[in-house]
Amino acid sequence: MALDRRQIVTEAVALLDADGLDGVTLRKLAARLGVQQPTLYWHLPNKAALITAIADAILEQQFPELVPPNPDEPWQEWLVGLAERLRRALLAHPDGARIISTSQTSLRMAGISELAISTLVAREVPLRRARLIVLTVEHFTVGHVLEEQTGPPATGSAPDFDLEAFTTAHPTVVAGIAEYFQDGRTPDDLFRDCLGVIIRGAAATAGPTR
Repeated sequence: MALDRRQIVTEAVALLDADGLDGVTLRKLAARLGVQQPTLYWHLPNKAALITAIADAILEQQFPELVPPNPDEPWQEWLVGLAERLRRALLAHPDGARIISTSQTSLRMAGISELAISTLVAREVPLRRARLIVLTVEHFTVGHVLEEQTGPPATGSAPDFDLEAFTTAHPTVVAGIAEYFQDGRTPDDLFRDCLGVIIRGAAATAGPTR
């Protein structure tokens, strides 16, 4: 059976899941597919094109269709939901946030941006402000997931770190973290609450809320 682009991208996503972004190479991908590396160049001319294709593939899992909100749904709530879906798409794969931030020409990401900006403009938010709101939400989401996927330092990787001294020097930071999570809140809650601060602030000066 002839090799096609979809088959290549599917295997590339599987390679990402197995080895992370640093393990995604055209050489490894060719080996998984049982072909010579130059064969891939007929479909993907370089690694940048491969990363973009992976970005589109992982976004399409959460965004198979790009659908605007219902007419009576506030754009703020809809935009929160859009960002939550973007976060889920990135968290579904190792280094998902790195993939999106590395990819420069993802058509699916561009489509998400187009939908979000045009939705706000349709709700009478000025174009410049709509773009800034959407750009801020997207950058926050990718950055938040990048931190989530980086994770805390491995045990023993910072042998000189003194937690007691850190707590003494930064008591409000430590107290704030403990207070937030003491009632069973989760990282999902933290993402949504931070996002809410951004969007409520944007909505306060953006015009109509419908």
